[in-house]
Amino acid sequence: MGMIYSSSAWIKVNLVHQEKVFGMEKNFMEVLKERLDENNLKKLLAIKNSKVHETVAKYIEHCNPDQVFVSDGSREALQYIRDAALAVGEEKRLAVEGHTVHFDGYYDQARDRERTKFLLPKNVKLGPSLRSIDREQGLREIHKIMKDIMRGHELYVCFYSLGPVNSVFSIPCLQLTDSSYVAHSENILYRQGYEEFIRRGKNGYFFRFIHSEGELDERKTSKNIDKRRIYIDLEEDTVYSANTQYGGNTIGLKKPAMRLAINHASKEGWLTEHMLVMGIHGPNNRVTYFTGAFPSMCGKTSTAMLDNETIVGDDIAYIREIKGEARAVNVEKGVFGIIKGINSKDDPIQWKVLHSPNEIIFSNVLVTKDGHVYWTGKDGKTPEKGFNHSGEWWIGKKDAEGNEIPPSHPNARFTVALDAFENLDSALDNTEGVRIGAIVYGGRDSDTWVPVQESFSWEHGIVAKGASIESERTAAVLGKEGVREFNPMSNLDFLSIPIGRYIEINLDFGKKLKHHPKIFAVNYFIRDAKTKKYLTDKVDKKVWYKWMELRVHDDVEAIKTPTGYIPHYEDLKRLFKEVLDRNYTREDYVKQFTIRIPENLAKIERIKGIYKKIDGTPTLVFKILDEEKRRLTETKEKYGDYVSPEQLEN
Repeated sequence: MGMIYSSSAWIKVNLVHQEKVFGMEKNFMEVLKERLDENNLKKLLAIKNSKVHETVAKYIEHCNPDQVFVSDGSREALQYIRDAALAVGEEKRLAVEGHTVHFDGYYDQARDRERTKFLLPKNVKLGPSLRSIDREQGLREIHKIMKDIMRGHELYVCFYSLGPVNSVFSIPCLQLTDSSYVAHSENILYRQGYEEFIRRGKNGYFFRFIHSEGELDERKTSKNIDKRRIYIDLEEDTVYSANTQYGGNTIGLKKPAMRLAINHASKEGWLTEHMLVMGIHGPNNRVTYFTGAFPSMCGKTSTAMLDNETIVGDDIAYIREIKGEARAVNVEKGVFGIIKGINSKDDPIQWKVLHSPNEIIFSNVLVTKDGHVYWTGKDGKTPEKGFNHSGEWWIGKKDAEGNEIPPSHPNARFTVALDAFENLDSALDNTEGVRIGAIVYGGRDSDTWVPVQESFSWEHGIVAKGASIESERTAAVLGKEGVREFNPMSNLDFLSIPIGRYIEINLDFGKKLKHHPKIFAVNYFIRDAKTKKYLTDKVDKKVWYKWMELRVHDDVEAIKTPTGYIPHYEDLKRLFKEVLDRNYTREDYVKQFTIRIPENLAKIERIKGIYKKIDGTPTLVFKILDEEKRRLTETKEKYGDYVSPEQLEN
């Protein structure tokens, strides 16, 4: 679980390191007494963990904020941070009560893959796909960047819990940030952990997140993005983030914490996954819990928000084996959701929340002069002008590169607590998690997978579905959109262990289970090979999940294909009528569920080629992919390149 010391040993080791890096002569209690007022010092010292005190003192002294606020998670503390975000200009009030807007810098709108690196000792290797830097070099660099970086700012010391508090799943977290927007966001997204720190006393590890937005420009956005860094130190469970405000780089408990948790999970026998958790409601008031992994902007949040179903979480899950069952919790208690395309017809639950007086932070949307927001894909006409991430905006405005600027950024977001949603599942804070009935994998795939299919086994699902995800790049990461990317379990960006080891851990997890969740693959983005038009509607996923729920309980039969089990037409016809009140034609069914053998064979070769270059890939990966290739080849010899589901039905 990384390098974990007792409190006294940790302090001794880190004081030596501290003097080496910082040249700090005072002990941490002296610093705290000098820099904190009586009330904030009292709140901090109520936590009896010297490691917490030393961390706070170290970065107060090094980053040098003008003042320090310690949050104890009380109503007053949360309000203080809300007010601060407005006072310093990181957020602005909107017309609807509780709504605010935040803008990131024009070139600070997505996760920065290139500058997100692991700090690794010389003898540790994670593999060529995971970016890293020598640990000592990286620590010197980030601490040089962060020297006096908070001068003129206020430091917020915040405490959280990943997962429900007082649970086998919970991980305490300490966040230090000089961004009131980041602190406000985390107060919405995560469970308060101050009492959890007090309860644990001197014992147990915790995650640390040290963030500074750096110098701000006149728009209150990070100015020195050439010095943007996100560095992850697995040895001390610490993430450093500097000169950035975008949530994916700065909200430490989100994807940065995933990297720390994956490292711990790999050594402790559980899973940290980039997954939604939701309840699908079946016959006779039955609720079956699903997890699902999708790369960003591939339908994960819209799936988690399906009307008539219930949401536990939309992004990150911890999964443990408890009494032979796979059980999952939502790490968070809120949503940092992509807002593009949300409309009243397709997303009624999200639409209602976004138009109600809840506590919501909108980011990088268009704000009109009357204080309302507009985003790409919203109902109604696009406003002619307003204010957005580029400053004053008008239709046809172009950036310095000559690109037309949309009214809202493609990666524009909203941050809101889950208790604002009418479809919140009552199991959100269940300390034992929910029993997983099904795991779903999906990505942005225009030409290969059918809309929904069930794997043959746990191993087949992990390898041929989860470990074989390819997805076209979206606006959620910096770089050229549309490029097909390998993304096992949609978790590649967040791995802190070698890929081969990660696949092995997922395979091994199944060996612990007496009751295996069924594994499915979905594809919301399949297109007609000739016209390139989408073959499914955005809302069709409602039907796919109802079918999967029935399959979990063996309530319907399925057609065996070379790549998995697919639905019978009559079952889908009935479900389309029941769920969407729509007549589902056999013609649509055949187009959607035709097995595209050349594309599937090409995919297998691509995936095998990737894994052949990855050290430590389990041999089972190649065995399962070769078996699928054999089934596809035999089917091709019998039926041709493109095989209708009706040909396989008999």
